[in-house]
Formats: sequence, structure tokens, C-alpha cells
Amino acid sequence: MNRKERIPVLVVSGILILYMLLMVARDSSRLPYIIFAISPLLIIWLAYNVIRHGEYKGKELEEGEEWGYTDKNKNDLGMF
Repeated sequence: MNRKERIPVLVVSGILILYMLLMVARDSSRLPYIIFAISPLLIIWLAYNVIRHGEYKGKELEEGEEWGYTDKNKNDLGMF
């Protein structure tokens, strides 16, 4: 994971942990509600950065393959 992916993951994860702690502590301030309200924007920001800056390091699909498992041998699956 490179730096451009890591920062949004850490920020959104930290905010999620803060939200959970505030809810468990039954905090009566508006902060949990504000975090809940902006959470869709945070998830969109996270997904955008991971998709845009992420690098796929797996095996490329061969001609005629629609999808595949990179950790399993095709012959070991016994379905094809």
C-alpha cells in the first residue's frame, strides 16, 4: 500500500474508532452525529483514493477468462 492509499485508510479508520468510542461512552455532544453525517463522504473519499491510486499486483486474466482465483490452481478446484 503506497502513501496515497495509506493516508485515507488511516484517517477514516481513526474517525470510525473515535465514533465508536464516543457512542460507547454515550457522549451527549454533537460530535458523534456530525461524524455520522459526514461518514458517506469519508467512505467515498476513501474508495476514490484506493481505486485511483491502488496497484493490482495479481496475475492478469488469460484470453476468454471472465474472472479467476489467483491463489488456487484451476485443476485443484475440480469444477471445470
